[in-house]
Amino acid sequence: MPETTFKTLDDLDVSGKRVLVRVDLNVPMKDGKVTDATRIERAVPTLAELAAKGARVIVLSHFGRPDGKRVPEMSLKPLVEPLSEALGKPVAFAEDCIGPLAEEAVRGLKPGEVLLLENLRFHKEEEKNDPGFIDKLSVLGDIYVNDAFSAAHRAHASTEGLANRLPAAAGRLMQTELEALDILAKAKAANCKVLLPVDAVVAPEFKANAPYQVVDIHACPDDQMILDVGPESIALYVEELTDCATLVWNGPLGAFEIKPFDAGTVALAEAVARLTSAGKLLSVAGGGDTVAALAAAGVEDKFSYVSTAGGAFLEWMEGKTLPGVAALVRAA
Repeated sequence: MPETTFKTLDDLDVSGKRVLVRVDLNVPMKDGKVTDATRIERAVPTLAELAAKGARVIVLSHFGRPDGKRVPEMSLKPLVEPLSEALGKPVAFAEDCIGPLAEEAVRGLKPGEVLLLENLRFHKEEEKNDPGFIDKLSVLGDIYVNDAFSAAHRAHASTEGLANRLPAAAGRLMQTELEALDILAKAKAANCKVLLPVDAVVAPEFKANAPYQVVDIHACPDDQMILDVGPESIALYVEELTDCATLVWNGPLGAFEIKPFDAGTVALAEAVARLTSAGKLLSVAGGGDTVAALAAAGVEDKFSYVSTAGGAFLEWMEGKTLPGVAALVRAA
């Protein structure tokens, strides 16, 4: 298991400092509009916290595969508005990520302000982790924060190079991802099996009947989004179910609201229903999306019990005291 000791935002004094923040804004777009803002929303906590602490926030990201060329349709400029809306404050934009244009934009930043630089991959040196390109990026900041776990497996200038050039720390999303994996390490040590997908169904956009393909979980293309688990993953889950006595289900497996990305959820729900009907499994499910998914699969009444609650369902299962229930006990 790799070492996960790392610095976080809690270890930094960012007031007045220029903070280069690597995020992943490689979001699905159509006709110049963002069709799924999940990655933008997940970048917000780190950017907002840094701005609130008085940092001069400089956002770095790639978009698509322009192969080191300036491709207008792969510009990050269309993301200024949705990022600004998500942050609840204006976001400035620089037409380049290095050189005079970027340097001038950075000089104009005041504490608490946010600047988005142009697509890193407009420069071929980014993916080559070129020392000269790292130099040009590093002069823009005093501190480096990596909040792009999804790009952490690549030794590029903005992911690996800068971390070795400037004081560095993990952003909140990166921190959450790493700590979640360390939870996985504890599960392994406790001989608790955690089933992760081995393949996935990917598509270029969040749309019913969008063209899709099944890929290995470690080979998802940068310009695609995962919308469902793949057939090998489903087979793995169903096989594991046959050895289970009890199942607690919260949350669908994919974008069950649109076809064909409901396939994973439906297949697993039907397997659970069969085992429950055969008396081999006690199945309990809860949560708004879960109820909707099971209803869509036509098996809502074939589980042992389906709760309409979400958070309350999980907390009660954890053994936590629910204020609303405690009040009734006191009243009695």
